[in-house]
Amino acid sequence: MMPPETSPASSHRRYFFEKFGLTERLLERCLGEALSAGGDYADLYFESVAATSLGVDEQIVKSASQGTSAGCGVRVVSGERTGYAYTDNLSPERLLHAARTAALIASGPSRQPVAGFVARPTADLYPVPPEGYNPDLAARLELILRADRAARAFDNRVTQVRASYSEQLRRILVVASDGAYASDTQPLCRLNVFVLARDGATTTKGSAGGGGRAGIEQFNGSKSPEKLAEEAARGAILQLAAVPAPAGEMEVVLGPGWPGILLHEAVGHGLEADFNRKGASAFTGLIGQRVASSKVTVVDNGTLAGRRGSLNVDDEGTATQETVLIENGVLRGYLSDKLSARLMGIANTGSGRRESYQSIPMPRMTNTYMLAGEDDPAEILRSVRRGLYAVNFGGGQVDITNGKFVFSASEAYLIEDGKITAPVRDATLIGNGPEALKYVSMVGHDLKLDEGIGTCGKDGQSVPVGVGLPTIKLDKMTVGGTGHS
Repeated sequence: MMPPETSPASSHRRYFFEKFGLTERLLERCLGEALSAGGDYADLYFESVAATSLGVDEQIVKSASQGTSAGCGVRVVSGERTGYAYTDNLSPERLLHAARTAALIASGPSRQPVAGFVARPTADLYPVPPEGYNPDLAARLELILRADRAARAFDNRVTQVRASYSEQLRRILVVASDGAYASDTQPLCRLNVFVLARDGATTTKGSAGGGGRAGIEQFNGSKSPEKLAEEAARGAILQLAAVPAPAGEMEVVLGPGWPGILLHEAVGHGLEADFNRKGASAFTGLIGQRVASSKVTVVDNGTLAGRRGSLNVDDEGTATQETVLIENGVLRGYLSDKLSARLMGIANTGSGRRESYQSIPMPRMTNTYMLAGEDDPAEILRSVRRGLYAVNFGGGQVDITNGKFVFSASEAYLIEDGKITAPVRDATLIGNGPEALKYVSMVGHDLKLDEGIGTCGKDGQSVPVGVGLPTIKLDKMTVGGTGHS
């Protein structure tokens, strides 16, 4: 029986049935074809995305696009083998063909699919526009033009400004042979500003952005175009007076918010279950063991309202949750999807995510952050005799197998005798994720989440994520720089 159409999620379900002519019988036939050559499990992942993007460079609109895409991915799992096929044509013939193709890739012991689906109650973490997706392009263009004007007005040394806006409404429907039946409508917006500044022969850059799972109305207050533009310009101007970063081992303080990207990369990826199932993570086999200072508790939480990394359900139809990964320094668990949970005999944490219907799901982070401690951030800084205060980060690289990382700090300062002094440039933080966390000696009470700009890459797939961190002190870390230590 099709579930009653009275729940808040019913409109998500009706969308696919009304727009693409799906029927319950067709879904059952597709799952039957998917398991026709055998297999333990099969699922159908329907996706429809409407997207808009705008870009301004030097006050000229350089890019503007709107588009829609739709398709279905069919997965069949047999043991550790996965067959996957997808189609951008949602006609019954093409859906059944994709199901047969996936079946042939992952043949195995036969299993019969369920007849009928049961939808379970889901969270309601973000607003869905009642009128559907029909963005006012003029209003969105004005946002980025406001950002351009504000950045230029900040300082006459600002020489170039780029601003961009992206928005999408993603609808999904997941139907599986284990009885899973879930749907969701997921809004997502992001506004970014990039600035170049020049003083004589010195050129510097700064950037800022914000967003989340809401509409254009979120871009006010701390996320207004003016605030974001001023932050990007401030970062670029600050670097004009920066001194070379020192090099060597020293105390390091990480500021709250976006510096949580270091936690995400250096620790989070290593706690995804597929890497641990394959023995490829520095954290493999360490559940129940101490991997960090007793002051460190790290969680992944997909249930924070409106956050960029949050989801009502993951891309396998499982409700997201808050998962404690490290508790008081002890490793408690991994982030898992259905496949890893079954093969490893662990709980499914609702972490199965994919970039699109063309991609297979895998364990991924949502919003990953360290919980607040009890230390005063000002006291943390005062406790450092000589060290580095890293406030913002650019790019970085991590080796999952051994936890080694290298991150560039886009905004950092010297700490001398407990006081923040000169800004530094070209600072990199070098270390090992599991080892670095053992040197956390102070954790601030000022937990902050990022402004909603994170995108995480893994195996060629990108998904939106969130990060967060309170101010923390590491008693030692290697800093790479060109100045004197």
